[in-house]
Amino acid sequence: MHRFLLATILVIPPGPGTPPPSHPHLVVFIAVDQLRGDYLERYRNEWTGGFRQILDHGAVFPNARQDHGVTETAPGHSTMLSGRTPSHTGIVNNSLGVQDSASPLVESTGPGASPRRFVGTTLADWMRAADSGTRVLSVSRKDRGAILPVGRGPGEVYWYSGVQFTTSQYYADHLPSWVLSFNARRGPQNLAGTNWDLLRPPGQYREMDSMPFEHGGADFVFPHRLPSDSAAAALQMPDFPWMDSLTLDFALDGVRVMGLGTDSATDLLSISLSTTDAVGHAYGPDSRELHDQLLRLDHWLGWFLDSLSQSVPPSQTVFAISSDHGVQSFPEFARQYRQQDGGRVSLADLVRQLGRDLQARYQSRFELQFESGLLTADVAGMRARGINVDSLAEALAVIARGRRGVTRILTPALLASARDSDQVARLWRRDIPAAQGWLLAGTLKGGFMWSDSDGWTTHGSLAADDMSIPIAFWGAGVKSGIFRRTVSSVDIAPTLAALVGVAPTEALDGQVLHEVKGER
Repeated sequence: MHRFLLATILVIPPGPGTPPPSHPHLVVFIAVDQLRGDYLERYRNEWTGGFRQILDHGAVFPNARQDHGVTETAPGHSTMLSGRTPSHTGIVNNSLGVQDSASPLVESTGPGASPRRFVGTTLADWMRAADSGTRVLSVSRKDRGAILPVGRGPGEVYWYSGVQFTTSQYYADHLPSWVLSFNARRGPQNLAGTNWDLLRPPGQYREMDSMPFEHGGADFVFPHRLPSDSAAAALQMPDFPWMDSLTLDFALDGVRVMGLGTDSATDLLSISLSTTDAVGHAYGPDSRELHDQLLRLDHWLGWFLDSLSQSVPPSQTVFAISSDHGVQSFPEFARQYRQQDGGRVSLADLVRQLGRDLQARYQSRFELQFESGLLTADVAGMRARGINVDSLAEALAVIARGRRGVTRILTPALLASARDSDQVARLWRRDIPAAQGWLLAGTLKGGFMWSDSDGWTTHGSLAADDMSIPIAFWGAGVKSGIFRRTVSSVDIAPTLAALVGVAPTEALDGQVLHEVKGER
């Protein structure tokens, strides 16, 4: 794994006059968890690898958005290759995402997972409908990052759990030999005791390295060290940059063993890289750690693209990259260094009290859950017990509106009556499925975030930074350029379908980004 740090990046994109094949042999989709839309251009002069190739040769939309209410990992991943909003994929938030006790992990410990809550189809299904020979490989550090981009259909779907890559019994009852062989290399364990230090001289980082509100107030100055115990190092690997290199290496092994892109069918490779999210939560988007993580990711993406080109020529490959959400600055950073108001808002106490009251009176909490501004509940069960849900929701809304930082609280009745021109209502309508029971949907002032504790920053709200993502395409049939109009994550799938030459099998919320093919 150390070779990735030292790799010389020699990615050679197809020339501008290279005609695309009759159809591409491979579609590669890369989701970088928590990659905010401004990052590609913020460090533009520092890229030497994958991000440099994307900016120089891709069709780049830096002002894209995850255009719905709960800007979390699960709903974000559900939109990108489905072309549909969470209200139509059924993935409301992380807690109502892929957890499934009926699908335990294979040869590993950890929570079971499956796409059973996911509704509808994805690009993988449209490609298989066009050619039954299409093969699908999806990998991630997170279960939801591997599962949700490719939906409910068959495929090779793997994620990192505990100390190794695995899958769940939804997909298979045993791990194939190539996965077992990869795990047997013990890459994470072999990095035990390794320091994460700056990739470049300290003077090349403009961020401070002494902000004690980061990382829970501990270990917020370089270097950061993996535990010397090999088992502990493997468990903590997701918090260190090497997790991305491990995921890319695993994906490349899968491509080679499965022979993706090497026959007449068009295959799909989906990769979700999660370390930027881990580093962003712990140290924030204004940190030296985030800057260094992105520099390393740039190198590893370059190495991966160069290595992939040895198996599948770039002229036969269509690439896309995006993200599941952005992130906000630490409120403490914004107050201290930008003189901006901000803070953390929680309704946890209100929900706990309601749960206790319902438990005492009805012997049920009715599945109350508050997450990223949305309070979900078993509303049907409440009504069956004679509870006036509309009155309850409005009573809760009155209390919630009094919290500092809250600008608006919608109830189901208020959302139903809101005008089509109401932008906040539109975002929540794009998030909440018709069958989902819920009581409150909240919106915050700028600089405020839904959070129960200090020491970490987060995302999940309707804030512009939380919704901000980039979208870029490059490879066969793509016309390069920077396009600054606002587009959405649901536009990725229909655009890839157009590049591949397949038709979606259901109505979509997104649209084809015609600039990608040089069309108006």
